[in-house]
Amino acid sequence: MPGLIGRKIGMTSVFSADGKNVPCTVIEAGPCVVTQVKTVEKDGYKAVQLGFGEAKEKNTTNAMMGCFKKAGTTPKRHLAEFKFDEEYNLGDTLTVEIFNDTKYVDVVGTSKGKGFQGVMKRHGFGGVGQSTHGQDDRARKPGSIGACSYPAKVFKGMRMAGQMGGDRVTTQNLKVLKVIPEHNLILVKGSVAGCIGSTVLINK
Repeated sequence: MPGLIGRKIGMTSVFSADGKNVPCTVIEAGPCVVTQVKTVEKDGYKAVQLGFGEAKEKNTTNAMMGCFKKAGTTPKRHLAEFKFDEEYNLGDTLTVEIFNDTKYVDVVGTSKGKGFQGVMKRHGFGGVGQSTHGQDDRARKPGSIGACSYPAKVFKGMRMAGQMGGDRVTTQNLKVLKVIPEHNLILVKGSVAGCIGSTVLINK
């Protein structure tokens, strides 16, 4: 899918044509530079690698510096591949204007990390038993985890307490409310996974 690399600026709200207040997420999409062009003959598939955000040369490997110099651009912090129908050359710059005629997009981000959480917050468990009838220390416990005589183990995939957040999340079919080319901004309806300043991928 064609798209761009962007950065989540934050959330705001805009008024629609019928006067409704619509919550939206502001994303800085691009400009992105073509750093590599994948071809079927050489790589087995067709894609375009884009770079976004500036990086220091001392933090960039020699191999990546060779790719950036070949493309005639400065070192980039974030790289991602997209499948475009159009043909692009090394060093070409793609801006948010590619979304001018787009009504809906998919946004990929990394959800906020919430640390080690229990089953009620992590999976929405309702708790064990009533608060009365002698129960005093099991209100937020998971209850039985299914142990039995055979097989004498807990099955994989059992919903239990553990690390929550920090996952790759794709939010699909977000409506494009507005594209602001002069500031490289795109406004999409609703929320997007990730904290302010996090890197996101916007796909048509």
